[in-house]
Amino acid sequence: GLGSRLRPMTDDTPKPLLKVGQKPLLETILENFIEHGFRRFHMSVHYKADQIMQYFGDGERWGVDITYLLEDRQLGTAGALGLLPEIPDEPVLVMNADVLTKVNFRSILDFHFEQRANATMCVREYDFQVPYGVVNIENDRIVGIEEKPLQTFFVNAGIYVVSPELLHLAVKNEALDMPEFFRRAIDNGHHAAVFPVREYWMDVGRLNDFERANGEFSRVFES
Repeated sequence: GLGSRLRPMTDDTPKPLLKVGQKPLLETILENFIEHGFRRFHMSVHYKADQIMQYFGDGERWGVDITYLLEDRQLGTAGALGLLPEIPDEPVLVMNADVLTKVNFRSILDFHFEQRANATMCVREYDFQVPYGVVNIENDRIVGIEEKPLQTFFVNAGIYVVSPELLHLAVKNEALDMPEFFRRAIDNGHHAAVFPVREYWMDVGRLNDFERANGEFSRVFES
């Protein structure tokens, strides 16, 4: 994306290269994957792609192989899968470049295999407290009152596993987000599993969360 919510910082620097804890956000993500045994990476790039490609190169500095999926226009996370040069033999782990987490990526893959899933979406529990008393009504009668109830949801954590047999759902150069990709998979009768992320997780796409991630980085990632 364009990182619009983080302007003016992203006017000259793409969001994945913004520094969190004295290093680019995407570098921390890359190093976390390497820590769990991953060695081959495809980076989907569009906005200020040259800066990202120049910084990471072919991955030699980290002892890994990096290739780039260059989007002529924004295609969305799932749309980028349509640019893969070939269909891989194994499932692909896909992740947004504005998420910091301490989840074990290998555990996500293990779960995907154990569930015999075609696609797996990582989710995060999210609580929201209604700031008012909620009145429950049936047929114009009050049947209950809850004072500032706490609602719990599961939200998309921006980390996914996609098996090779589903990659045809991402058509080359078609804009496609991951929720729509999963809807297509489900509509076609495929098994879509959910993996709850209970470890540290932070979407740094907004300014207040970006600042919070910087404040927490040393404690979470360097301790």
